[in-house]
Amino acid sequence: MIRKGISAMTVARPKRRLLSLAAALLLSLPVTHRAAAEEVRVASGFGLSYLPMYVAVERKLIEAHAAEAGLSDVKVVYQHLSSGPALTDALISGSADIAMAGVSVMLNVWDKTVGRSVVKGMMAICDSPIVFNTIDPRIQSIRDLGDGDRVAMAAGRGTQHALVFEMATVKEFGWDQRRKFEALAVSMAHADGVAALISGGAVVKTHVTTVPFIQMELANPKVRTILNSYDVVGGRHTLISAYAYEKWRTQNPKLYTATFKALVQAMDIIAADKRAAAELFARVEPSKLTVEEIHKMLLDENMLTFSPTPRKVMAFADYMHKAGYMKNQLGSWKEAFFDNVHDLQGD
Repeated sequence: MIRKGISAMTVARPKRRLLSLAAALLLSLPVTHRAAAEEVRVASGFGLSYLPMYVAVERKLIEAHAAEAGLSDVKVVYQHLSSGPALTDALISGSADIAMAGVSVMLNVWDKTVGRSVVKGMMAICDSPIVFNTIDPRIQSIRDLGDGDRVAMAAGRGTQHALVFEMATVKEFGWDQRRKFEALAVSMAHADGVAALISGGAVVKTHVTTVPFIQMELANPKVRTILNSYDVVGGRHTLISAYAYEKWRTQNPKLYTATFKALVQAMDIIAADKRAAAELFARVEPSKLTVEEIHKMLLDENMLTFSPTPRKVMAFADYMHKAGYMKNQLGSWKEAFFDNVHDLQGD
């Protein structure tokens, strides 16, 4: 069973003066007395998709694997940020060592760092669909969207949500019409999108969203799903991935491996006791969902699966390159991921 409490989850707020004093104190001590402390700083968004990290923090799995590798006094600093771009900014600015966000976000930062300080994927975190829900009885498919409609999504062009919208539009109307509906998109946090949809407001009646917001909306009998990203890309795909700078991995190989092993173990723990995992999520990230509802989502592999294996990465990478979102073309998904996952059957 998963223990109660998640006290190890902290947000890094370094204070220059205190760090300077600490550094001076360490320099004044004999070398043999210096602490062999290590730190890994992980940043992610909110939601059930990040459950493996919650479990890893709760169970102190990173610390345990680090200790097995000979690292003592390892500290795990976990921070939540609201969007993929914010997570990448944290990684680039040096305030995070590992970021967790959508595959398209990871591919974008890989593309921008090729030939320099390369950022690559550490692993996939979860497979989960992006769906288009609507409360408008007139809209049966994206073909029914018109100039007066508005579609809420977490962020605009280049995000995985927007890419699915474009890819679906290409299937329906052809390549030249891929941005036919771009002007309909309204940036809105998932929770706000749920509220707007359920209220049946005059502005937003269609919402592009993910677990657990999908289920919150579908609890209303007037809401229907008109599009599922699994259908668009031809199968189950990775929604969230973890990624890091190659330099950090090279400088901290044991800590990198410990974090990878801890997250894989967390996935195994979730699979072995999904009820306990649901109880943990309900404690650490309050929502209107009950433990029973969360448990039901975890039991549905078509809705949520935790796996380190990257899936359908090339479907997004190929589209992003062709549409001009990426300058560099991937020959294989392995080019954008570190070799610790190369033996997995990804695509």
